[in-house]
Amino acid sequence: MDLRQKLEQSQTAQKALVEESNQSQAQLNAQLRRSLLDLQTQIDALKADLAKSLGQQERLARDLTELQLRQKDVLLSVDDRLKRFEPVKVTVDGREHLVEPAEKRDFEQAMDVFRQGDFLAAQVALTTFVTRHHNSVYLPSALFWLGNAQYATKSYKESMANFQKMLTLAPNHPRAAESMLAISNVQIELKDLKAARVTLTDLVKSYPESETAATARDRLSRLR
Repeated sequence: MDLRQKLEQSQTAQKALVEESNQSQAQLNAQLRRSLLDLQTQIDALKADLAKSLGQQERLARDLTELQLRQKDVLLSVDDRLKRFEPVKVTVDGREHLVEPAEKRDFEQAMDVFRQGDFLAAQVALTTFVTRHHNSVYLPSALFWLGNAQYATKSYKESMANFQKMLTLAPNHPRAAESMLAISNVQIELKDLKAARVTLTDLVKSYPESETAATARDRLSRLR
C-alpha cells in the first residue's frame, strides 16, 4: 500500500509536471505567436514605409525630370530672345558688317515697300529708317533709295538733298555715280540745265570708268 501510495503520488507529481510543462509550452507558443504577429506587423509597416518612400522617390524623379525639361525650355527661350538682339553678319555694298537685328529688319521692310512700287509709303519707311538708324551701314543705300522714291513722286528738291547727302557720306559708294546722274535728272526737271551740265561733267571726271559715265557723256552731248 505504501508503494501504491508512493506510485500514485509519483504519478500525480508527474502529471502535475506534465500539465505545468504543457501550460509553459502553451504560454511560450502564445508568446511566440504574439512575437511573430508583432514582427509581421513591423514588417508590413516597413513595407508600407518602403513603398511610400519609393513612391516619393518616383515622384521626386518625375518632378526633377519635369524641372529639367522646363529649365531647358527656359534656357532655349532665353537663348532665342538673346539671339534676337545679337548682331548679325550681313554683306552691304560688297563688304561684311555686323548690324543689329532691328536695323536689318527695318531696312529690309522699307525696301520691300519700295519694291512694291508704293513710293509714298516707301518715303515714310525709309525716312523712319534714316532717322532711327543714322549711324547704320545701310544709311548710304537708304538715302539713295529715299531719293529715288522722292523723285518718283516729283519731290525734286527733297530728292536732290538726299542724293547729295549720300554722296557726302559715301563718295566711293557703288551707287555714287548713279546718285550724281539722279541729281542731274532733278536739275533737268527743275529746268536748271547749267547745273545739270556741271553735275554730269563732274560725274564723268569723278567716275570715268563707270557705266553711268557713258550715260552722262551722252546726256552732255544732248544738253549742249
